[in-house]
Amino acid sequence: MRFFWKPEPEPAPSTNTTDTPEALRLAAARLPQGPRQAVEAEVERLEHTDPSAAEYAISLNYIRTLLDLPWETETTDNFDLRQAEAILDASHAGIGHIKELVLEHLAQHTLLSQKKASLLIVDDETVARNNLRYTLAKEGYHIEVAGDGMEAIEKVRQWEFDLIITDLKMERMDGMRLLEEAKKISPNTQVIIVTGYATVDTAVQAMKTGAVHYLSKPIDIQELRETVSSILRASQRSYTPRSPILCFVGPPGVGKTSVGMAIAEALGRKFCRLSLADLRDESELRGHRRTYVGALPGRIIQAIRSVGVKNPVFMLDEMDKIAQDAKGDPASVLLEILDPQQNHQFLDRYVDIPFDLSKVLFIATANTTARLAGPVLDRMEVVPFSGYSETEKLEIAQRFLIPRQLREHGLTRPRPTFTDEAVILLVRAYTNEAGVRGLDREIGRICRKLARAYLEHETMPQQVDAQTITLLLGPPRFVHTISCQEQRVGAATGLVWSETGGELITVEATRMPGTGQLLLTGSLGEVLKESAQIALSYIRSNAQRLRVPADFFATEDIHIHIPAGGISKDGPSAGLTIAVALVSLLACRPVRPEIAMSGEISLTGRVLRVAGIREKLLAARRGGAQLVILPAENAPDVEALAVSGTEYPQVLFTNDIDTALRTALVREETA
Repeated sequence: MRFFWKPEPEPAPSTNTTDTPEALRLAAARLPQGPRQAVEAEVERLEHTDPSAAEYAISLNYIRTLLDLPWETETTDNFDLRQAEAILDASHAGIGHIKELVLEHLAQHTLLSQKKASLLIVDDETVARNNLRYTLAKEGYHIEVAGDGMEAIEKVRQWEFDLIITDLKMERMDGMRLLEEAKKISPNTQVIIVTGYATVDTAVQAMKTGAVHYLSKPIDIQELRETVSSILRASQRSYTPRSPILCFVGPPGVGKTSVGMAIAEALGRKFCRLSLADLRDESELRGHRRTYVGALPGRIIQAIRSVGVKNPVFMLDEMDKIAQDAKGDPASVLLEILDPQQNHQFLDRYVDIPFDLSKVLFIATANTTARLAGPVLDRMEVVPFSGYSETEKLEIAQRFLIPRQLREHGLTRPRPTFTDEAVILLVRAYTNEAGVRGLDREIGRICRKLARAYLEHETMPQQVDAQTITLLLGPPRFVHTISCQEQRVGAATGLVWSETGGELITVEATRMPGTGQLLLTGSLGEVLKESAQIALSYIRSNAQRLRVPADFFATEDIHIHIPAGGISKDGPSAGLTIAVALVSLLACRPVRPEIAMSGEISLTGRVLRVAGIREKLLAARRGGAQLVILPAENAPDVEALAVSGTEYPQVLFTNDIDTALRTALVREETA
């Protein structure tokens, strides 16, 4: 007898999509209708696709991306203003205007979140009016009542209501007339018509006039509650506040990124950062179509996917360093991302389904707005970050930098202390910056030297003073004082802005026999060269009044030089300084060395507004200037700085060059 064994056929793969992990995730996921339909279609396609095919992996990755995106997931904002203020105070010093901006943003959200829906009930029957008031007040609404249409209109003029519930038949003004007048005064207010004489014609007329709903008497209380609730939910969507698009503009090292992280902590939101430095391809932001091999979502969607919520604090870092080439202009994508009117429907090429970015708090950073495209800049609220004063740097160093560096270098047992004089010396003589990044590095260098000394000699100073700083770091590397310490003819001190903050410059002018040439040296930009031409033209046209020989330019050459030729210089701020130096040279009247100045000039002798006032005043104070001459148009800027409590030099405001000359030049009888 022979036995034959026939193997049983292998079971066919399951065709039930509910058995796949993706289908199970889909069932549990909170997805809007559009993404859910897209995932369901892809899951169905995946069922009929061979796993070894390339399309299988493409579909699988696409499904996982859609399921991972936080379509409906968001964090709850922290509306405790005191807690938010405490977080900002504990993490940063010297950012008063930034703190105020964040607290104002929180106050807006707090008011809207705590706002109760306001209802107006209008009925000429006292019993019906009171019954409706009692029923809806239990739902937590703010209720106002009126006995007729005329009284209701007076209340609508004084108060903005979310919903009006009015009877149709009333004396003096009926419900239909009230509906028309209320819509004229407050178009966003919704109106429900209630009547015991319900007909098709009156219902149609009420809806055409602008009523949102129509109820007949006797009123079904449950129907009324559900109707009011649904109408208010729909109307509240239009009051959802849009997150502002902030742009932190300031020199490096002033804490733009760390302030963004502190804002996220204060709001109770998650934080993500995207560096845009040298970004060239717009597809990096918008993504590639998933039909391409290796396609991925754009970096915006990837960052949202990684944090897992739809309302993070999103920092777009180094926005002014975006590059352009043949691959496209990435800044054009930012127009859609940063526009509150468009970003609720942001379309990533890979996802291919609109994603709502309106609840994201975008914060952009840049060193200057000069390289930002005009349309992009127009969509953002620029928040200027100024350089820190010496007092603010001292506080930052003692509160944050020194304790952190001591912990990182193991110098806590025992723990040395830095005197205020030592920190001020570090700021003045060993750093040249608007922020505190260089100061942090110098403190780290000192800590490393102290650590080495402790290991080699088992001892180190318990107090780091100014003498210890010089011993450890060597001679000072920077001098921030006025170079003209004595009266000199043809040399004036100016104030300019740079990426490292305010700077003192010396404008030197000399003359020599020649044929009327103007020589400009010192690595000057085109705008600065034009300022020198303007100053020279003004002096030549007013030579007699300025007591300058009228023919000086016919037989002489003028040479203007600004030292530090290895550093490029440009901008109109040095125009006033050049004019004073030239008049001093040609009239042989020295310039007072304790005066510094800044201002743009015109051909008619006007002194025009300039920027960077805070940085320039800090530089003047650091350099020992006793008087600063500024354009009169900058007086409001100086008044705004007075509230900060920082001490600045005395300021003289002027509208014309003549006033500056009378103040800056030594009088002829004493020259």
